[in-house]
Amino acid sequence: MGFHPAWSEIADWINRSSLILLKKLSRNDCSWADDSGKHQAGFYVPASIQDSDFFPAVRNSNPDKAHILDARYLTLWPASGEIKKSALKHYTNKGTEFHCTRIPRDQFGGLSPASLLVGGKLRTPVSDAQHWFVVVDSESTEAEIIETAFSLDSDFHFGIFDPAVLTTAVTDEERLIEELREALQNGTLPAFIKQQKLPSPGELAAQAQQQWMRENHAASLDPFALDAPGDAIMRISRDIEFKLYKQLELRFRAAQATGMLVGGGDPVATLVGNFGRLDQLFLSAAQTRKSRAGQSFERHIQRLLTDGRILHQAQAVFGGRRPDFVLPDTAALHNPNSAEKLILSLKTTLRERWKQLGLERFSNVFLATVDDRISAPAITDMARNDIVLVVPELLKKSKETCYANSSNVITFRDFFREEVRTRRPSLVVA
Repeated sequence: MGFHPAWSEIADWINRSSLILLKKLSRNDCSWADDSGKHQAGFYVPASIQDSDFFPAVRNSNPDKAHILDARYLTLWPASGEIKKSALKHYTNKGTEFHCTRIPRDQFGGLSPASLLVGGKLRTPVSDAQHWFVVVDSESTEAEIIETAFSLDSDFHFGIFDPAVLTTAVTDEERLIEELREALQNGTLPAFIKQQKLPSPGELAAQAQQQWMRENHAASLDPFALDAPGDAIMRISRDIEFKLYKQLELRFRAAQATGMLVGGGDPVATLVGNFGRLDQLFLSAAQTRKSRAGQSFERHIQRLLTDGRILHQAQAVFGGRRPDFVLPDTAALHNPNSAEKLILSLKTTLRERWKQLGLERFSNVFLATVDDRISAPAITDMARNDIVLVVPELLKKSKETCYANSSNVITFRDFFREEVRTRRPSLVVA
């Protein structure tokens, strides 16, 4: 559920704070809200966060239980307007984590995996509460905005942030503003606009791959040579390429919009007269952004297959369907005597779209994704349809996903080393 205010209100609370806490919620952080039998009602606080001066200091308040350190403090929950008398506890005999209890149960119930806890330490208390918290479901628009605003990488778990991060990350924007102003003054705006290009999906994917290989001193993306090929693909597609694209998109779209809005005598009339064109511009931007993610993921997986010398056929059409990859090819897929074959489909985000795979009724169907929000019931449904989910290594073992104990969820490393090289050796060219 995770009902929460709109981003504008969350941003207002952030701007009223001296420190910001962001935490990706694990199942232990919120499962208690869906199961009344669990008495540990609250979210966990890593020791490094407790050391950051965000939360109040804990001390022993009961000499008979010297192993328990605690603190009482007021917390504000903007989604409901509640103020709670919360508690922070550290059972020193059980580990390093702290536990924040006495919080609203309903705001932690029914959450999608990898949802976010956003909190702030107010510069000026509100009704004596110095801390506020919002729970943001990972499927919401606000979650996407928060991930972008704070530049959260795909392997993010928790952190303390300066709220000024929302106002200081403007260097690229400032440079672009100056370039546009200079082009306006010099009369070279049409030429400037013409120079701004969005690279093709293939070019952008190649740039992101090359950057990852430089950073990791890798000669290729051979999945058999990488310790965690899934983590590499997640980093390339969700972090590196996305940041590259955002920088290029800003220049491209801002230049186009500037060209539509300048040059007229009456700025209001110019804006109204070009509203339809602006609407189409931003609609095109949104559509391009959505389609880019799927196309880039496909190119990154194909790079793994190619560098690993794995026989494959991309976008093969059969039975009215077009899976992303057939290994080794469609001829083998339809040959009942060919045992070493499989289907590899890709989804950057799943939701309900995986169900079309279950309709094909082929054996050896693998579904690769970098989505960390897939629910336990959906994973169970995939198992009933003989679909094996392939996820990055970090996500498989993460406490924030539902993958760890699911037998039909494997890592990219397991897929390439076990399912391909060990069980189907003929797929790999020596």
